[in-house]
Amino acid sequence: MKMLQVPESVLAEHYHDLQRKPFYPALISYMSSGPVVAMVWEGPNVVCTSRAMIGHTDSAAAAPGTIRGDFSVHISRNVIHASDSVEGAQREIQLWFQSSELVDWADEGHRSSLYPA
Repeated sequence: MKMLQVPESVLAEHYHDLQRKPFYPALISYMSSGPVVAMVWEGPNVVCTSRAMIGHTDSAAAAPGTIRGDFSVHISRNVIHASDSVEGAQREIQLWFQSSELVDWADEGHRSSLYPA
């Protein structure tokens, strides 16, 4: 986990698939308006589990008790991001973190599948 002011180059790479969307400039402006906290979560079924905890992308449709349901006020001010797949997580981890910032853990023989040791 780390807190950082995200360089526009990182945001441009992270949101490259949205560059042609009309809301892209506002998204980059919002994401660069203050610090963010980036984290790597790890564990069995972590993508599915984390997305369930986070809730629907549209905060109006997010269930109470989820992060977006409790803390997000509008889809354009989404308070959290989660990778949609292990492959997506691997790309995003490489973009947001240096390998020296990652700490691998082992629990009863479980080894990370998100990033190489």
